[in-house]
Amino acid sequence: MAASRYRRFLRLCEEWPVEETKRQRDLGAFLRQRVAQAFREGENTPISDPEACDQMYESLVRIHTNYYKNKFPRLKDTTFTGVTVEDCRMILATDILKQMEDMKKGTWRRLREKFSAKKPEEDLK
Repeated sequence: MAASRYRRFLRLCEEWPVEETKRQRDLGAFLRQRVAQAFREGENTPISDPEACDQMYESLVRIHTNYYKNKFPRLKDTTFTGVTVEDCRMILATDILKQMEDMKKGTWRRLREKFSAKKPEEDLK
């Protein structure tokens, strides 16, 4: 039975898209990593709690298939602020977040990081 669970999770991982704009914060990449950890021995991995495993799989399938988005359709595809889905994707992209983080730094700190030979994390220690 563990073999069929393993194959179902693998199929889900193959179908789940990876968003390149969210490096190190992507749910698809995290899912692949967790499945690899959980099924270290592949199809021969013993499963201690099969019910919890099945429940986790069904929950992930509902997320992947937009079950609740389809069950409870929205009238508009914007938030109360008027921001669209595409605007949210752009704002949450890793590159944009890094730029915003750099903008928050003070002028002195930016200059020190620019001309310093050591990494900024070492200054904090």
